[in-house]
Amino acid sequence: MANSFYRSRQSLRRDNGLKSIAGLGVALLLGAAWIYWAWNARIARYETSDSARLEIDGAAYPVQANVAGRLTRSALTLGAEVQSGEVLAELDSHDARLTLQQERVHLTTLHPQIEALHSQIESEHEGSSEERHVLSLSQEAARAQYREADAQAALAEQEADRARRLRAEGISADADTQRAIAQAQSKRAAADNLKVALTRLAPEELVRERDRDVRQKQILTEIAKLEAERAASAAAIERLEYEIERRRIRAPISGRLGECAALHPGAHISEGQQLGLILARGRMQMVAQFDPSAALGKIRPGQPAIVRLQGFPWAQFGNLSAEVSQVADDIRDGKVRVELNVNPGANPRIHLQHGLPGSVEVEVGSLSPLALVVRSAGRFVGAH
Repeated sequence: MANSFYRSRQSLRRDNGLKSIAGLGVALLLGAAWIYWAWNARIARYETSDSARLEIDGAAYPVQANVAGRLTRSALTLGAEVQSGEVLAELDSHDARLTLQQERVHLTTLHPQIEALHSQIESEHEGSSEERHVLSLSQEAARAQYREADAQAALAEQEADRARRLRAEGISADADTQRAIAQAQSKRAAADNLKVALTRLAPEELVRERDRDVRQKQILTEIAKLEAERAASAAAIERLEYEIERRRIRAPISGRLGECAALHPGAHISEGQQLGLILARGRMQMVAQFDPSAALGKIRPGQPAIVRLQGFPWAQFGNLSAEVSQVADDIRDGKVRVELNVNPGANPRIHLQHGLPGSVEVEVGSLSPLALVVRSAGRFVGAH
């Protein structure tokens, strides 16, 4: 029994030595493996945004009222596709429309008046030509009559002279002589009257020409007044059409209505009031705001990122992959703006929509676990 106890004790000593060495070897091997992993393994390091939201990669154009007035019609519907120049809302323009109608009626009445005066001018010109032609014919006829009367008067005077000679010779009676003399005087008087009438034709025509010139000038003056009135009426119509058009609120660009004010017909609209926002067609991007200490010198274009959107829990819908496209050089409101290109095809279950808020995690580098532990310890010590 003593031998058996001795053998068991010797066996136990041999087993304890081997197991201890084996245990120590395993511990050393695990420690070396951990040190190797802690030194050589790489863990991605992320910087998280303070805020972020999805936006269209393009300018957003506000829909604004040009003038103040009462809203009569609105076609502003959130998410609706609109075309450039499409009327989205109208303000009350009833008074301007009535005035415009009156001006258009007034303008239509001016044209016939001006045309009638132009026709009168043409008639005056035609009448002047015809009168000159008639005057020429009248003068020719008067000259012919005068020549005939002058010839008859000369013949009658010759007869009177012969009657005087015959009476002096006692051949003819005194009554015949007196009759011949009276007839000669009558014919001469008639010829003189024709001569005077002939000399009056040219001055009378000159007076008529002057009267006609006066009438034409009066007509031209009236035409000028009507033309000025027509120009003023046309300008008033153009101004009223412009005022009516200003009360039509049109889409400045084709796109989608991303924001719309809650308005109803009858509401008062102030000048410059924004009624909506049109998002130009373009690709979707994520715009994030980072603390300067997290972004400056760390975030650069081309870095990968993870996007999580509110309303789409990442445990159910997953994440979106993105890539940094642009980093602002300046700091505004204590934040740095970072733009990221989103890959919507990577997760079709998430519907991208302008304005969706979320968060962004940008991979800014990698550290070994050992360096990460040391850095964390340093921060902890520095904080205390």
